Amino acid sequence: MKFVAVGGGTGLSSLLRGLKKEVGSSIKSLSAIVTVADSGGSTGRLRKIYHIPAPGDIRNCIVALSGAEEILQKLFQYRFKGDGLEGHAFGNLFITALTDITGSFLDAVRLASKILNTKGEIIPSTDESVNLVAEFDNGKVIHGEEEITEYGKKGHKIKKIWLEPQNPKAPKDALKRIKEADVIVIGPGSLFTSIIPNFLVPEIREAINSSKAFKIYVVNAMTQPGETDGFTAYDHLKTFLEFSGIDKVDAVIVNTKMPSDELLRKYLEQNQEPVIPDVSKIAKEGVKVYAEDLIGNNQDFVRHDPEKLTNTIMQILEHEILHKV
Repeated sequence: MKFVAVGGGTGLSSLLRGLKKEVGSSIKSLSAIVTVADSGGSTGRLRKIYHIPAPGDIRNCIVALSGAEEILQKLFQYRFKGDGLEGHAFGNLFITALTDITGSFLDAVRLASKILNTKGEIIPSTDESVNLVAEFDNGKVIHGEEEITEYGKKGHKIKKIWLEPQNPKAPKDALKRIKEADVIVIGPGSLFTSIIPNFLVPEIREAINSSKAFKIYVVNAMTQPGETDGFTAYDHLKTFLEFSGIDKVDAVIVNTKMPSDELLRKYLEQNQEPVIPDVSKIAKEGVKVYAEDLIGNNQDFVRHDPEKLTNTIMQILEHEILHKV
């Protein structure tokens, strides 16, 4: 089966780490369509100088799909210390240098993927240098992914969100992979700043709406301050559909496992809480719901376990697609 995963941030990276193990068996081909609207950290600094799409999420996905030696993976994620290069990830600098040399961000991503021997294709949702802009419920307009999340922490809700320049073009390869896909997996990840930006590229949104692929939406395990405060699983799905312009999804994956008391307390101190799995509300919308224990046993953070998430996706396909063939 041909898979397309859409998103960004650590959520998409975790998903890809699991899916890559199925490439060559259950998965014939795997493509990741990745947001490039990030404006913070090393990525933001490089974008201001070189006027390129954001390389950070692309870098993380390349490493997640990498079949290269561990030392190469560590090299791509290495962050410099000291003046001048402080905070820059080697992979960001590498992709930026390749873009400057080849004159093409798409070529740079392809070359970096080849060097790290990825078990799948990484494609930016656009190769144009775009920025995320949001209007809040008080009329305030905020520019920049990082700034949008920070402003949201003041208690204001996003009313409208878009990319500037508006209506950027999508790479032809991204549209081709969506058209060919049997399965499209969306999320997990920051709802407004990692997932939705991909669908603000009109051609991506239209291609997915036209696609006959089985569409799966993965709900986050925890709420995110400034973006999804107080959101239940149903709220995530409803908001995604409203802001992305996607007509429907076929199935939703929801985590049911609660973190340990100690870890939960750490998250509550940061105004984060487990996403309530109100599966009946989702089911009433005519969407199949798969509620499972999906988080790992790491005591430092709550994150989808790549193997658990992949196993759930494979079970969905077995139940919804393969046995009907």
